[in-house]
Order: sequence, then structure tokens, then C-alpha cells
Amino acid sequence: MNKIAKFWAAMAVFQVIFGFVVFAITRDYYMRPPAPVRSDPVPHPQLSLAQPGQFPAIDVGLLDSLSSNTQSLQDPAEIARLADQHFANRQYDLAARYYERLLEFEASNADTLNNLGLTLHYTGRSEEALQRLEEGAAVDPSYQRIWLTLGFVNSQLGNRDEARAALEKASAMDSGNSIGQSALRMLDELN
Repeated sequence: MNKIAKFWAAMAVFQVIFGFVVFAITRDYYMRPPAPVRSDPVPHPQLSLAQPGQFPAIDVGLLDSLSSNTQSLQDPAEIARLADQHFANRQYDLAARYYERLLEFEASNADTLNNLGLTLHYTGRSEEALQRLEEGAAVDPSYQRIWLTLGFVNSQLGNRDEARAALEKASAMDSGNSIGQSALRMLDELN
């Protein structure tokens, strides 16, 4: 065989071996299960507590432009939607304003009081949050979600006895649904 043929034969063998090595390395890399990706650096179990998160997040700039019109809005459904949008975007101060505006239409709405209470807690106004949550629990003592939120906020504030009582009430209402299951998990964490 001449030198050129030997050179190309060696080159072909080298290419085949090189290809297998690259394949083996990249196959191992791509076959590993992906590491869990967290969109949120801090866990927020509270997001499962309230209904505000049911709406997807929207453009923050749009929300900011609408924020100045809190008092001019007259449609409770639109106000609720904006409150939930701000909550989903973690703009709790703005969400609180919209929930407070909703209470102007129906002051004794336990769902709005629950959402406002949780939102106030996230803004650092936890004592006011507890007042709103207790107000909502008095309005509708059969509203399971408010007892869960009341238990959560109390547990975050270190009020273990109050948290336990509220969570036990929430789980006793229906331990089979998601709210009851969340209450049971929180009770386990308190113990």
C-alpha cells in the first residue's frame, strides 16, 4: 500500500475512534436526568393557600399603568382580576390595594378577606392580616380556605397554638381535598 492510502486509512480509523469517544461523552451528558429547575429561589408554600395565583402572570408594565386607576375602576370582576394578577406577579402592595377596593363593593366577602389577609402578610403587615382573616372567618366560619390561611399566617408569626387550632379546623372540614391536605401537612410541620 502506498503512503497516501496508509495515511487515509489511519485518518479514517482515527475519525471513527474520535467519533465514538465524542458520542460516549455527549451521550452521558444528555442522558442524565435534568436537575430540577426552580423558578423561585425561596419556596412559597403560601402560593397554594390562596386563590389569587389562579391567573397567569402578565406584563408588569401594563399592570403598573393600570395601578393608578384603582379608584376609577367600577367593575368588581376587573378589579379582582387585576388584584390576582398583581398577586401572581408578587406585587403585593398593589394587590392589597385592589383587594381593599373590592371590599368597597362587598365588605363581607370571605374570599376577598382571605386574599387580602394573605397579601397583607406578604407585605409585612401581619397583624393587620390576622385582623382581616379573623374578620373573614367570622363572616363565613365554614370557608375552609380562610382557616388554612389563618393557620399559615399564625404559624409564620410563631403563634403555634392559634395556628394549630385554625389548621385543625381546616382539616376537620374536609381532610380529603387539597386545602385539607395542606392543613394536615402544616400541622405535621408544627409538631
